[in-house]
Amino acid sequence: MSRTFPLEKIRNIGIIAHIDAGKTTATEMILHHAGRTYKVGSVDEGTAVMDWMEQERERGITITSAATTCHWRKHRINIIDTPGHVDFTAEVERSLRVLDGGVVIFDGVAGVEAQSEAVWRQADKYGVARICFINKMDRTGADFHHTVTMINERLQNRALPIQLPMGSEKDFRGIIDLVENKVIAFPVDSNSISIEGTETLLAKHRQELIENLADLDEQIMLLYLEGQDVSATQIKAAIRRLTISNRMVPVLCGSALRDRGIQLLLDAIVDYLPSPVDVPPISVTDLESGEEILRLPSDDEPFAALAFKTVFDPFMGRLVYLRVYSGRVKAGAQVLNATIDKKERVGKLYVMHANHREEIEHTETGSIVASLGLKMTSTGDTLCETKRPVLLEAIRFAEPVLSMAVEPKSKVDQDKLDDSLTKLAMEDPTFKVYHDEETGQTLISGMGELHLEVLMERIFREYGIRVNAGKPQVAYKETITIPVESEGRFIRQSGGRGQYGHVWLRIEPGERGSGFEFRDQIRSGAIPKGFTPSVEAGAKSALQSGGLAGYPVIDVKVTLYDGSFHEVDSSDVAFKMAAFMAMRDGIDKAKPVILEPIMEVEITTPNQFLGDIIGDLNSRRAHIEGIESRAESSTIRCLVPLAETFGFAGDLRSLSQGRASHTMCFHRYEELPQDLSEQITARMGRTR
Repeated sequence: MSRTFPLEKIRNIGIIAHIDAGKTTATEMILHHAGRTYKVGSVDEGTAVMDWMEQERERGITITSAATTCHWRKHRINIIDTPGHVDFTAEVERSLRVLDGGVVIFDGVAGVEAQSEAVWRQADKYGVARICFINKMDRTGADFHHTVTMINERLQNRALPIQLPMGSEKDFRGIIDLVENKVIAFPVDSNSISIEGTETLLAKHRQELIENLADLDEQIMLLYLEGQDVSATQIKAAIRRLTISNRMVPVLCGSALRDRGIQLLLDAIVDYLPSPVDVPPISVTDLESGEEILRLPSDDEPFAALAFKTVFDPFMGRLVYLRVYSGRVKAGAQVLNATIDKKERVGKLYVMHANHREEIEHTETGSIVASLGLKMTSTGDTLCETKRPVLLEAIRFAEPVLSMAVEPKSKVDQDKLDDSLTKLAMEDPTFKVYHDEETGQTLISGMGELHLEVLMERIFREYGIRVNAGKPQVAYKETITIPVESEGRFIRQSGGRGQYGHVWLRIEPGERGSGFEFRDQIRSGAIPKGFTPSVEAGAKSALQSGGLAGYPVIDVKVTLYDGSFHEVDSSDVAFKMAAFMAMRDGIDKAKPVILEPIMEVEITTPNQFLGDIIGDLNSRRAHIEGIESRAESSTIRCLVPLAETFGFAGDLRSLSQGRASHTMCFHRYEELPQDLSEQITARMGRTR
């Protein structure tokens, strides 16, 4: 069966940026030029195709990553438009995990902002090749060269402009194309115009581009040293090589809202971003041999795909989004979910266009599709051929930082609420639901106030349930500080068959952010292998139920190294209980400490309010990392404990007469100061 579309002509890309940089507007323009839409959607008017949720249109922000497909110059471009707001970071994380390339959009006025750095780091983690588009060049205060300098300094990357703006702000009237050696005036329909007056600028910067490329690329260096002219084709080939290998980032410019530079951006996506063939083969774990093997991006290889998103469609049911890394699969075929070792049947397959869909018979390597009928598959699971089981690296998500108690306004809706929360938690890996057995409360946790607010609205709009919500609470965690060894015995004899489980566990602190790691080092059959999963489950359960103050314990390595069993009385339950007891005892001995979430905050303010704002930050236990001054305004970058940020937005407005703005994103968990830790432990001791 031949391919429906050449693999080397596919581009799987994401549009990523800080909130309000113009991602969705750029995507709408791309779709318009690629013939996908005939009327350009507007974020401000609530008609953007990619912002299809009611709340997205009302708030003018992207909440869920939307997938679409379009064509340009005989290439297929699969696009995922991701949210810019920090609270929806999971959407960016899961999208970058399955993409080959990204378009990073920067606001030409604000430059590199806090969330720009966060998404850049996420792209670095997954080795995603990028091009930059400096947007809003027509706005007052737009500064192309300052933004390029910020990309190089703050993102520590080799950003090379391949275009320059001709004029800026209200005089932004064209783009100087350094690669093609021409000037494109607006409107674009007038094609190339005379480059009189810009010839010197073009020649100077084109020469600089060639010299920079010669530093990085051997082929250009040879041409340069031999004094040969370097053609546009040779420059493009070098930029493509360097972009795909993440050794440089080409920088373009324009104005998405005014449709300036979008066709050149589409050309750059095709010319410089990788196809699935250009990225390194994906590494998978062969479940039969346990070895790491490489799986080539080819239809002839066995089928392997990663589920990166789950959505409950009100009309169709459960849709699972897949990125196919190798092989092909037909609708109706049986596959293996290697993550949970269960067979699944692929139902109907769809190519998505935001919330519209187009049914297809089969899917091939390099595709991004959605499937109906996968009942047990969730985000991060691997689907593969039943005879060739392999496991792809799962997606790791940030831990939620904010919790609140919820209950239905009407008690008869309790079951409906539980069902809706379960569905939302399956869709969003950073949204957690926990039922407190002691208090009978349902607690929900998320990445921020907006995240939880949006989810509360969805419960009402999509499921018709009115909810009472408590005050948001900081989601503290705990960890241990010293390694310990701990014994757990669960032995019950009461006539008939008894219970016998006995384990020795080594419990050690892990690196911050490493999560839970379990190792089995049982030698000489002290405990049969069949009981190991029960020991791991018991250890996990003890970590969840908390230590010092009852908060979940994170970043712990647990090793099962000894124990004993009884031929008749040993059972899974007994070993689970023994591990639980060993962990509870071990956590108490391992000097546990409370951790609090620290937020990265960036504030831009007119200089006259700088002193008052810094004073307010100091009262919130803030650690100021740096202050950048630009003409009339300053940008403060600092780390602030989440517990100290409640009410900050209102205070900032009143301190700056409404003229300062701020962004906030999760940075990491850090140890809580001793005096605050003692207060929380005393308070939790009274309530537990």
